[in-house]
Amino acid sequence: MFDFSKTVDRHGTWCTQWDYIADRFGANDLLPFTISDMDFATAPCITETLEKRIAHGVLGYSRWQHEDFLGALRHWYAKRFNSAIDTDTAVYGPSVIYMVAQLIRLWSQPGEFVVTHTPAYDAFYKVVLGNQRQLLSCPLKQKEGEWYCDMAHLEALLARPQTKVLLLCSPQNPTGKVWTQAELHIMAELCERHDVKVISDEIHMDMTWGEHRHTPWNEVGKTPWALLTSASKSFNIPALTGAYGFINDPATRDAYFLQLKSKDGLSSPAVLAVAAHIAAYREGQPWLDELRGYLQANLEYVAHELNAAFPQLNWKIPQATYLAWIDLRALAVDDQALQRILIDEEKVAIMPGFTYGEEGRGFVRLNVGCPRSKVELGVQKLISALNKLVK
Repeated sequence: MFDFSKTVDRHGTWCTQWDYIADRFGANDLLPFTISDMDFATAPCITETLEKRIAHGVLGYSRWQHEDFLGALRHWYAKRFNSAIDTDTAVYGPSVIYMVAQLIRLWSQPGEFVVTHTPAYDAFYKVVLGNQRQLLSCPLKQKEGEWYCDMAHLEALLARPQTKVLLLCSPQNPTGKVWTQAELHIMAELCERHDVKVISDEIHMDMTWGEHRHTPWNEVGKTPWALLTSASKSFNIPALTGAYGFINDPATRDAYFLQLKSKDGLSSPAVLAVAAHIAAYREGQPWLDELRGYLQANLEYVAHELNAAFPQLNWKIPQATYLAWIDLRALAVDDQALQRILIDEEKVAIMPGFTYGEEGRGFVRLNVGCPRSKVELGVQKLISALNKLVK
């Protein structure tokens, strides 16, 4: 029904991934596989809704606390996750990371500790350190290609008196791990035992593969918690801004709204983002399901080509996300040397693993949210660069 093989030229659209690639990689003439947005046009049901709303002609102040929006959230959680979400606990914000920052400030003091699994989304480091908190790293371990958390080590971090928040990424970026319900229950119990609050960033919740099911934190949470997410990743609408979440503690919700409206002056949401979420969650399922199949096939192509070129990698597609987290340590290549060849000779921009912390060294993160023709170019250029380095 939908053509994801169509190439859309994003140059000249103030696009971070294409127009501003030199900001991070130092050159403009690169084919980018970088930040986590996609090169696909969003779902037609969304663009049609936006066109209709713009045609109305008046773009005044708006609200999100209405049944059109809240009902769409309940519908999506019931349909996608078989989960009954309580929209009386709903909150709204301009982005997930903005909401994370607000909750870190509400639930901790400068100098106190926030625990997160590493390697981690680079914005996690920035938002914790930028708010003068200390980040405690709980490195994920790998066994037979699967990622897992050492729960004993996690508990030791949570038990420290200055630890106030567990900042969870679910599914996890960059590894693509989908937390099992059993793992989430253990983490919830540990946080309850040590009086640690939980912020769960679930922005990749719709992008799970195979039999892996995303479990929303509302199904397991015990201590005060916040589940934060957006349709922006799933439906490729981050430029509209707009995120939402659920906070189970009434006092925290009141304090969050006070910060949002009174301290930061953000009392009116972007109306196009509200309209886009409603359209996505009411009408976007067929588009998303077809997209998911296309993205999984992209990842399978990456696995086939990499493993054919370098069998020692034995790379498996992630459990979630369209971000291929590729472990190159078996090839013993130098990270910086690889980046130089990718940029200067192959003319591609692929995120180096060390962007996501020390545990990311020896990895690269390749965004496959794009037509297959682009994926093919990127993978072959990565293989070419590796061949120049592998002895």
